[in-house]
Amino acid sequence: MSQFFSSRYRDLTPYTPGEQPQERRYIKLNTNESPFPPSPGVLKAVYEEAQRLQLYSDPESRKLRKALAEYFGMKPEQFLAGNGSDELLNFAFMAFCDEEHPAFFPDITYGFYPVYAQLNHIPYREIPLREDLTFCLDDVQEKGMIVLANPNAPTGLAKSPDEIEALLQKRPDDLLVVDEAYVDFGAESVMPLIDRYDNLLVIQTFSKSRSMAGARLGFAAGSAELICDLNTLKYSTNPYNVNRMTEAAGVAALQEDAYYKENAKQIIQNRQFTAEALRSMGFEIPESKANFLFARSSKIDGGTLYRALKERGILVRHFNKPRISDYVRITIGTREEMQILLQETKAILEDQI
Repeated sequence: MSQFFSSRYRDLTPYTPGEQPQERRYIKLNTNESPFPPSPGVLKAVYEEAQRLQLYSDPESRKLRKALAEYFGMKPEQFLAGNGSDELLNFAFMAFCDEEHPAFFPDITYGFYPVYAQLNHIPYREIPLREDLTFCLDDVQEKGMIVLANPNAPTGLAKSPDEIEALLQKRPDDLLVVDEAYVDFGAESVMPLIDRYDNLLVIQTFSKSRSMAGARLGFAAGSAELICDLNTLKYSTNPYNVNRMTEAAGVAALQEDAYYKENAKQIIQNRQFTAEALRSMGFEIPESKANFLFARSSKIDGGTLYRALKERGILVRHFNKPRISDYVRITIGTREEMQILLQETKAILEDQI
């Protein structure tokens, strides 16, 4: 680091994104991207909006917020669009936490949560998952903001709306942030609870089920008061945080919902196919409700499997962290991609004998 780098950030451990190698073509099953392209309407909308790039985007993202309100049966003032859900998660940490209001989240979850806490100098505690990788909401006893990825990453396990509603009722003075990045792959959203609980903030993304990881678009949904708080931070950092083409793509994606629901259905089918095949090889896999599987085998450690698959042109994600270093996270791709993964995994296991 340079001599000019602020001492307040010298101990910050940044988030490590999934590999995006350029040296060769891989079957990319490491960053939970969709294997399907955007819908034709999205591509058309992007092209048309690109003709107006000389103009700033709408800082209020009014067309997108109106489309979201119609889609979910809510009001536009209950939504805030962001440059990916990551920006909105960071805003939530900034807006609702401080030295007297800490943050709480599982110890095995999305790796950006502790980064946001450290970045904003917020006290936090990581709540250990149970041995079966489940998260017990009652394990959080302290007062503060609770952040729950649902389904959780990288485990893929999900809580039911009833479980989440029970926590909202039990702790009316604590904000619950539910990160629903993977909700469209078999879990159930808590969006319908927003009008009944002012201590609930839901964050979703267009990156996964709507095939827009490269566009960077997410949204937060909650009471108008919560959204107003987040807007204060948005307008204090980057008013034009969603570009013209991305907003147009988001509106078009909501209008072509059937296309994306069919894609999600295929991913769910491919997930089930892959999970059954891996279990037949002896892998242990939690019951995923996301577009990935979290798998481990007693025959090979996670790091070795990750490296062997990479040598064969397949990228999966390995976390060299306590408790989960034996696992690899496998994004669900096309049926052909999953068949190649299974074929190569079987060959790797046979080489271990």
